[in-house]
Amino acid sequence: MSKRALTKYLSELKKKELEMQVMDLYTRFPIVKEYYDFVFNPKEEKLLQEAKIKISNEYFPQKRKRAKARRSIAHKFIKHFITLGVDPHITADLMLYNLEVAQTYSMQNNLATAFYKSMEKSFSEMVQYISVNGLLSEYKERIVKCYLFTTENDWPFQEDFSKSLDILD
Repeated sequence: MSKRALTKYLSELKKKELEMQVMDLYTRFPIVKEYYDFVFNPKEEKLLQEAKIKISNEYFPQKRKRAKARRSIAHKFIKHFITLGVDPHITADLMLYNLEVAQTYSMQNNLATAFYKSMEKSFSEMVQYISVNGLLSEYKERIVKCYLFTTENDWPFQEDFSKSLDILD
């Protein structure tokens, strides 16, 4: 169904019918419930803390012996924050936190090239997001610190990290 057809269909419904459909969606689909719960009671700090705990648990597990170090976990939270419409400051903080935890992890472990490529992609996405949302003045110091860490520790894909910073200039 196209957006146009949906708009036409919804405009033909009576208010009571529309309310019933929204309530049906709310009870059937957890994502709709989560969206409305967030819209009416946005506990952004709580969401941020939960995400940070899960991301750090990927690299420094509390219950397992070995770290999984999956970028996909952080990426899933970041995408979820953007979808919900969480404040860009909080999303940017989470993006930077993900890189900072991964960098701390890299100091203690010998890692495959894929890890560094993945972190370069995260760095690039983070710089772009911060730039688009006009948050550079607040996060420039942390961004530069992340970049300097990559150069000081001889991370691969140094040129790509540098190119990502060009967006800021």
